[in-house]
Amino acid sequence: VFDSGFILGDGIWEGLRVHDGAIPFLDRHLKRLWEGAKALDLDMGLSQETLSQRLFQTLKANQMTDHVHIRLMVTRGIKSTPYQDPAVTISGPTIVIIPEFKAPDPTLNDRGLRLYTVYTRRGYADVQDPRINSHSKLNCIFGCIQAAKAGYDEALMLDPHGHVATCNSTHFFIVRDGEVWTSSGDYCLDGITRRNVINVCKANDIPVFEKNFSLMQVYGADEAFVTGTFAGLTPVFEVDGRTLTHAQRGPMVDRLQSHYQELVSVESTLATNRGV
Repeated sequence: VFDSGFILGDGIWEGLRVHDGAIPFLDRHLKRLWEGAKALDLDMGLSQETLSQRLFQTLKANQMTDHVHIRLMVTRGIKSTPYQDPAVTISGPTIVIIPEFKAPDPTLNDRGLRLYTVYTRRGYADVQDPRINSHSKLNCIFGCIQAAKAGYDEALMLDPHGHVATCNSTHFFIVRDGEVWTSSGDYCLDGITRRNVINVCKANDIPVFEKNFSLMQVYGADEAFVTGTFAGLTPVFEVDGRTLTHAQRGPMVDRLQSHYQELVSVESTLATNRGV
């Protein structure tokens, strides 16, 4: 109970997906984890290679090779007293690896997600930088609660200027006139899947833009979807009670899902060949 994460939310984390015995994009996840640790002045206490080995040792011990989601958590460690100053930390970092057999809901491709725009905003970097994947997720939790109380699946969150930023646990994209739009990235985590989808668009000559856009432009979108490590791409059919033009999985989402699944398969094969 004296752990920094439990007392203060002082830590960082990553969500990982296991595919055919590999962890796709593991190097990018670990790079982001180490960058977050450096920003928080948190000593990881081990190398990326050693942590990677421990991930696979955990999977092997539990006989897990596919359809597995891993929550990797690192906190500053145990404190001598429940106080926020890192100086009262008396141990090395606490590292927790939680692998679960968990598969995305297959019905979501047909029924789509329903999003609700919440009052909680993604804040400025000088308050709490939303680009760091920290354990301190209270604003996202507020958003999640508000959306759930309203009967929706996920919260859509705006930035301080009223532009669309992200969702409470996923990243948000819209499709308009054959173009794929997502937020500027100034007020959201630079998600691994988000970045992969942007790169997939570029590789396949699909116009893609990281830009500011409004709720009005969301309501008038042809398609929308969210991204995340756990489920990849998931279509959105409704925002704030407004049904989008394609009240079903549209052609762009279908195309991007196919490209992304191919990318995951290729990356998994490469990771296996590299021995990671």
